[in-house]
Amino acid sequence: MINPEELLRQMFQAAIAAAQPALCVPPHLPAAPKGRLVVLGAGKASAAMAKAVEDNWKGELSGLVVTRYGYEVPCARIEIVQAAHPVPDKAGEQAARRMLDLAENLTADDTVLCLISGGGSSLLPLPLEGLTLEDKQAVNRALLVSGAPISEMNTVRRHLSAIKGGRLAAACHPAKVVNLLISDVPGDDPADIASGPTVGDATTCADALAILGKYDIDAPPAVLKILQDGSGESVKPDDARLASVETHLVATPMMALEKSAAVARENGVTPYILGDDIEGEARAVGRDMAALALEVAADTTEYRRPCVLLSGGETTVTVTGDGTGGRNVEFLLALGIALGGRDGIYALAGDTDGVDGMAEVAGALWRPDTAERASQKGINPQKSLENNDGHGFFDALNLCVITGPTRTNVNDFRAVLIL
Repeated sequence: MINPEELLRQMFQAAIAAAQPALCVPPHLPAAPKGRLVVLGAGKASAAMAKAVEDNWKGELSGLVVTRYGYEVPCARIEIVQAAHPVPDKAGEQAARRMLDLAENLTADDTVLCLISGGGSSLLPLPLEGLTLEDKQAVNRALLVSGAPISEMNTVRRHLSAIKGGRLAAACHPAKVVNLLISDVPGDDPADIASGPTVGDATTCADALAILGKYDIDAPPAVLKILQDGSGESVKPDDARLASVETHLVATPMMALEKSAAVARENGVTPYILGDDIEGEARAVGRDMAALALEVAADTTEYRRPCVLLSGGETTVTVTGDGTGGRNVEFLLALGIALGGRDGIYALAGDTDGVDGMAEVAGALWRPDTAERASQKGINPQKSLENNDGHGFFDALNLCVITGPTRTNVNDFRAVLIL
């Protein structure tokens, strides 16, 4: 078997590679339409998806996609716009408005190819009439630190948007809409991927209002008004304008975990995939995973060493400190503390988009000597965790995992290697 840290890094890279648009987009391209092919898209993978379309489409096409700053890929026929994530900005608002303009005057002979991936919610921040971008930014910031799971966050977003919650698909009617989705959400629900701009939404304004109340979010008055009077209602799945919408999941978290598992097997390590939809507070999930790892190390489970416990999904962080962190390093720090310096256990946690939280860092590694090395530097892991300072902790120990922009996104990757 290769070096444990190198094995974990190779497994993470395999997960990212499995979701590269150049690999997963071409098999799902539609037949050439009688009319035009218009490409619209949003998300961290959308520019790379657009390039994959251009490279494999023989006929005419045009379009517009919006991606995160730094995630652009040059295209010849599809315009690439960059905007902010996770807190939206004016560039994203303008791009969303232009997409709706491109959806006008389409005919039943036209096909709209929609390239949607994680991050699209923040990249398409077009407010409903009566709201401002500042209103949406305020709600978004509050949701990001509330501990709400992504499904609840996106329920709120869909009901404050002029383009999400099926509205873009409705605007494309009567053209055929073909959705190619790269999933970054637990359960792979298309309505939650980028808040579902091109699929129907079964949730309601009342649901969104209840979520704001659940997390005690002080929303702007205009937001509360739209949710209370129902004027923010989304497009429902049975809407006639969505009758010609076709949806394909081209890459999912489970696909990525399976590729990672193959790398483990090739190196004599048995992989156990615990699930691709694990949610909950990151530090609680970390403690639970540590408890399982210790049981495996003690040979009290059916798992046989050497093995690796793989999982995906999207944990949450309720922010109370002022450190620099993200849900993956929060998970890893809590796991490491709970392992108590146990020998023979290594771990890697990272976001497949290359960005954990607000930092340009994918995640980090935990080694058996990490706590001891931290102590030698005068760093207290527990205090770092309490301050939500996972990135600061791992950076000080040179254990950060930095990939740069991966131009894809199938959510979190967690691997605990037990020798």
